[in-house]
Amino acid sequence: MTHLNFSLAQNIPSESEGFDTPIVGAADFLRLRKYTLSDKLADELDRAIVVETELVPENVVRMHARCTYIDRRIGTQREIELVYPDESDPAIGKISVLTPVGSALIGLRVGQEIAWEFPDGSIRHLKVASVNQRAG
Repeated sequence: MTHLNFSLAQNIPSESEGFDTPIVGAADFLRLRKYTLSDKLADELDRAIVVETELVPENVVRMHARCTYIDRRIGTQREIELVYPDESDPAIGKISVLTPVGSALIGLRVGQEIAWEFPDGSIRHLKVASVNQRAG
């Protein structure tokens, strides 16, 4: 059985407290749990604050959001749309949540940075620069 760390809107940490805890909408959380997840992504989801989808703050990377992130290790900036695996199309910037970049970014807020190990053994430091939620 899947455990939900459900939070009420007033329990979402402010930017000054709990800033490192990912925030994930309940619908995304439940759908993601149906996939075979890497241990790291499963751990991130386990520690995430899960809220009703409409209560996910606008500055949080969630499914179908467009976000710009900075890879501080290699000094690049990239804009992507975070999508489910069957919607992935890297050529147009649709990145699966199951990729290392997608797994690292889900649930992060603008300004938040995460160190994430990539398959080649390198540690990348990704920082969320902006988030735009898809309308509708």
